Amino acid sequence: MSITYREHILPNGLRIAAEVDPKAASAAAGFFVRSGARDEPTPLMGISHFLEHMVFKGTDARGGEEIDEAFDELGVNHNAWTSHEITAFHVHGLPSTLEPALRILADIMRPALRSNDLADEAEVVVEEIAMYEDQPFWQLWERVSETYYGQHPMGHRVLGTADTVRAVSPESMRSWHAERYGADNVVLALAGQVDFDQTCTLVESLCGHWPHTGATRTLHDMTHSEQSFTFESDRISAAYVLGIAPAPAIQDDRRYAAGVLSWILGRGDGSRLHWALVDPGHAEEAYAEYEGNDRCGRFVSWAVCSPERIDFVETTMRIVHDELVASLTEEDLAEARAMMRTAVSVAAELPAGRMQRLGRVLTTLGERTSLEDELNRMNRITLDELRQVADEWPMQAIVTGRMMPLAV
Repeated sequence: MSITYREHILPNGLRIAAEVDPKAASAAAGFFVRSGARDEPTPLMGISHFLEHMVFKGTDARGGEEIDEAFDELGVNHNAWTSHEITAFHVHGLPSTLEPALRILADIMRPALRSNDLADEAEVVVEEIAMYEDQPFWQLWERVSETYYGQHPMGHRVLGTADTVRAVSPESMRSWHAERYGADNVVLALAGQVDFDQTCTLVESLCGHWPHTGATRTLHDMTHSEQSFTFESDRISAAYVLGIAPAPAIQDDRRYAAGVLSWILGRGDGSRLHWALVDPGHAEEAYAEYEGNDRCGRFVSWAVCSPERIDFVETTMRIVHDELVASLTEEDLAEARAMMRTAVSVAAELPAGRMQRLGRVLTTLGERTSLEDELNRMNRITLDELRQVADEWPMQAIVTGRMMPLAV
């Protein structure tokens, strides 16, 4: 490949990194802030996501509508997202639009945070929360997650609750932005047809005055206790079951083996859960995944079925989990590895995907792992490694929740 990695750190700590591809037909850029739901005080849960909204409500130079119009005039795709660990703002368009798009992005990263905008946008976020609460899977996910993590802030809801969002004052929002959006807590990731030196000069002129705040992430102790629960809803007709188990952290090299195990267990039509539950018609859906986070990780598995089959489905899931390691074959490993390689490669095929990957990796891990190195690491996974990971992190759920139709 003709891709070259470049990196530069401004005096205030803002890290600029790029995977430069002169042959690309587009360019992408994104500011990645190392701040999310796990960094929030519980009474202000959801403030990171709320701030993501407020960034687009206007700056000293532009109003909210002007921001949207400016992006639209350039013809770039622009968006933002918030997770437990990162808040990101990104654009993707033709190379000629990168400079003006970065000017807009840099501007909105210093929002006005006007009191009247805050009050209006709080109700927009509350409506978004209500939309998610209408989705059965998310109702169950939030309850299982909160039970699994207990007092640990990884159990925070990314969107918060109606009460915590409405509790955010203009002063607390401004304080949160001032602390968490310091230059030294932000990565600017770029990919595609980028003039890196010219871009660094531009970014220094736009962002060189941002303060260095020394923001850090407090790493709380995490403990889990085995629990199960059931609750009812009058808004569903199917039954849902979901469980969470500990897994390697994103910093742990064994995350690759954990990913393969989850693929074999429940990712796609060839997985163990598919053949045990979906193909015979016992469940509408049966799925499993691995997610690595900062200093922690989790295996998640779930299924959707008719209420009368829920006991059978949950029992079958436990049996499949228990029998997974003993049933592993080289063919399983080869197929899962191939699917993972394909998924990772396709996601990074466009500059937008490479930018997202680079921003996430640098923000979470602190150092770059190239796509090629990651694919090579996947190729080196062995059955023994899978067995060792499963031995240290059994995939059997620690906390399991059921969501059932309301009994009449």
